[in-house]
Amino acid sequence: MQETIFQQYMRSKSIFKGDRDVLRPSYIPDVLPHREDQINQLASILVTALEGQRPSNVLVFGKTGTGKTACIKYIGKEIERADSNLHNVNFIYMNCEVIDTQYGVLQNIGNKFIENFEERIPFTGWSTERVYNILREKIDEEKRVIVIALDEIDKLVSKSGDDVLYHLCRINDDLKNAKVSVVGISNDLRFMEFLDPRVRSSLSEEKMVFPPYNAEQLKDILAQRARLAFDDGVLEESVIPLCAALAAQEHGDARRALDLLRVAAEISERNHLPMVTESDVTKAKNKIELDCVTEAIRTLPVQSKLVLMGVLLNNERGDAKLTTGDLYETYKELCQCTSMAILTQRRITDLISELDMLGIIHARVRSFGRGGRTKEIEPSVPVAEGKHILEEDEILSQLRNYKLRYQTTLM
Repeated sequence: MQETIFQQYMRSKSIFKGDRDVLRPSYIPDVLPHREDQINQLASILVTALEGQRPSNVLVFGKTGTGKTACIKYIGKEIERADSNLHNVNFIYMNCEVIDTQYGVLQNIGNKFIENFEERIPFTGWSTERVYNILREKIDEEKRVIVIALDEIDKLVSKSGDDVLYHLCRINDDLKNAKVSVVGISNDLRFMEFLDPRVRSSLSEEKMVFPPYNAEQLKDILAQRARLAFDDGVLEESVIPLCAALAAQEHGDARRALDLLRVAAEISERNHLPMVTESDVTKAKNKIELDCVTEAIRTLPVQSKLVLMGVLLNNERGDAKLTTGDLYETYKELCQCTSMAILTQRRITDLISELDMLGIIHARVRSFGRGGRTKEIEPSVPVAEGKHILEEDEILSQLRNYKLRYQTTLM
């Protein structure tokens, strides 16, 4: 059999001793370090479900990577273990970044209680009222408590409003046998401002805030996962403290710490090295940051992409710092080349501020005294990589190898 390109990598010894997924945020270990208080608090609220009573609705807040999702999933597993013989409690977890419509949420919950495939609620085509009525009928067929955990609940509200939350918070009024409790998880405290007052009061019967991890706590989390992922001696002594310190700078983000350690190990493995070093962590940090920027650029609206392309093309030919006026003239030139509608300079100024906020460009306000003020704009991403990502867009692909005609005032 002819060898494939993968053979050389498959033959090499893996730096991981087992499943590398233990270093992913989605892995839920048997023990969650430094989250015992939060787990116990959740358990004290939700234990009433095991007693056949409806627990209070709970809202869980905290920055990204503070262990909210892990704790909720951990509690879900514990509920299922405690209820394994009684079958009185159903725990349903749903990520609202993936399922972000009222119909989708109700359909997914309803289908958990419909065993006959032919009777299942379709992905689309029914009225929301019909889906809700089927859901209500199915869950009320037995005496049970249903705990529904909605992760990234703010994404659901921003996309589809709070109607589905109103239905779920008020559904107990329509039930005779079953009881429903909602756990909402969010990293955005402000989303509560957009809720109907009735939904807000029903949903926030209990509130919990998860604090960020500090560097020492992150070291403990990484050490626990490293014992599962690697043999002794695979990690240089300074690797875990460095990953923890870098992640602690990012508001105590455990996901960031785990990603740094995993990617550093993968970089070491690809280079056929026997040990993960500080140098690998530095390379992992740069790679992760570039991946984040790549995704941010790729998902920009077309008009924002044109503005960014203008910045990159000017920088490529030597115009390091652009004024807003010069960038607007460049933007108009690119719009004409791609047959795109030209927005006003005021709107382009807003788009520049948005790109600055994302960290893709750097826009510093400069004052000219009586001459007024403008922004000096320069890219914060590598020009070649930025252009390559932008040219993936069908519209901007027309600008491949394009040379600007407009001469800036800096020339």
